[in-house]
Amino acid sequence: MTKSCPPPSTSDGAPAREEQARALCLRLLTARSRTRAELEGQLAKRGYPDDVSARVLDRLAAVGLVDDVDFAEQWVHSRRVNAGKGKRALAAELRTKGVDNDVITAVLDGIKPAAERERAEQLVRARLRREQLNNDDDARVSRRLVAMLARRGYGQNMAYDVVSTELAAERERRRV
Repeated sequence: MTKSCPPPSTSDGAPAREEQARALCLRLLTARSRTRAELEGQLAKRGYPDDVSARVLDRLAAVGLVDDVDFAEQWVHSRRVNAGKGKRALAAELRTKGVDNDVITAVLDGIKPAAERERAEQLVRARLRREQLNNDDDARVSRRLVAMLARRGYGQNMAYDVVSTELAAERERRRV
């Protein structure tokens, strides 16, 4: 039977700690991509020294496994398509993930106002198809739809405009 050798280490065990930190980061990155700040937080939570964390994260960034710009672009695309999030909600989510404000601004500038409005219209149309519209409940339906858009990070003016336009179009469609 062969005996396994421990990883090479110095008296303070720094290379072994670095290897453990790297293994932890790779395990976390296997589940989903993460920002540098998220990985730093996980390493700090587990008691890794800042210098060890910095070396490991610098190496992962150098090989392309940690890239906040790429993470932000993927996050924005995914959350817009799957959850219908607006710019404000996306910016807040990216901030909680530890993405730098310059990166957030750059990524969100790629979303054109027309595309954001179109996504809001799609969300309202989908919800209106399931609504039963009575003659006297336009105010109630409008409030609910505007609130739905607000929760997803769309601006109030756009939400009111989209809801009133789509509600009128839905009424017209049902009349015919």
